[in-house]
Amino acid sequence: MQELLNIYNVWRRFLFYTKKLYFSYQKSRNTAGLFYDRHWGPVRLNPEGGKTCSTANFHDISFFKGRITIAVIESKIQNGLARLKLYADLVMFSHSLFALPFGLMGMLLAANGLPEARNFFWVIVALVGARNAANALNRLIDARFDASNPRTAHRHLPRGLVSGGEVLALSIIGFALLMLASWQLNPLCLKLAPVALFLLVIYSYTKRFTWFCHLVLGFCCGIAPTAGWLAVTGEFAFPPMLLSLAVMCWVAGFDIIYATQDVEFDRKAGLYAVPAKFGVPIALKIAKTLHLAVIFFLLMVPLFSAPPHAIPGVFYYLGVAVAAGLLCWEHLMVKPDDLKRVTTAAYTVNQIIGVALLAFTILDVFIPI
Repeated sequence: MQELLNIYNVWRRFLFYTKKLYFSYQKSRNTAGLFYDRHWGPVRLNPEGGKTCSTANFHDISFFKGRITIAVIESKIQNGLARLKLYADLVMFSHSLFALPFGLMGMLLAANGLPEARNFFWVIVALVGARNAANALNRLIDARFDASNPRTAHRHLPRGLVSGGEVLALSIIGFALLMLASWQLNPLCLKLAPVALFLLVIYSYTKRFTWFCHLVLGFCCGIAPTAGWLAVTGEFAFPPMLLSLAVMCWVAGFDIIYATQDVEFDRKAGLYAVPAKFGVPIALKIAKTLHLAVIFFLLMVPLFSAPPHAIPGVFYYLGVAVAAGLLCWEHLMVKPDDLKRVTTAAYTVNQIIGVALLAFTILDVFIPI
């Protein structure tokens, strides 16, 4: 997109200076009563003393046509960018920071350094495409419930900001990117891609029949570290599986926290969720237990790592300590009788956790201590 904007800006400048040279030439020949304005080219003084664009000859009309064409192009580009932003908001594109850092961690640990640029690119395409496709599909499948829930009634589909066809198209594009990236990586990734696709689709329905839906979501996100590892090595190993278990428990835990907002609605609508099933106090305890398991699995990763792959060291453990501190802060924010900061606890803090763990893993791989 940035390259297209750069090309457009160059083309716009070219048109402007071409017209400027042309009108300067016309002015030097015969433009009595006209003067040159740097924005509008040749203009004529009207009887009231204001400026009006000259229509005395053909080049003035052509100039107006050029200005109108540029305005139309600008409008279309602005509308297109606004639409892209709308789609990004629909799928909560920024939330790609949940699973993506762990996919990159899997690659770094597998390669014991920077992976091939080609693998790096296609893993990002696969993870971003899969995550956003699944989120778009979830919005489409849950549209009826979102419209009835006061907390989600403002979302794009209930408000009519996008159509169901547009959301479905976004999902298809995202899943197509997943399959394309898997094909570009290696045969094992391509064979496993349909399994991942099935899980990403079925997740949106699990809330209709089991309160294990949080773990299903966690498992879908937990694929990321193992996927990153497979992209580099083409074979399974224990360290990325431990990372996957950590991600699964991590996502399931904060998804339970987030679901505490919808206890009454979920019960009325017949939807399954841990808070609706067991109540908020017990749900928060389950979330704490899952997050304790996260730290355990993260600490186990170095114990099962061996050359030629990276063996996490001091910086990695510092990252785990930071993650543990942030998880404690997250749980201090939310209490059974005070759910005002649920969104901050469930989303904002956890985005920091993913990025922090990735940052410390990068330090550990490139500055081993």
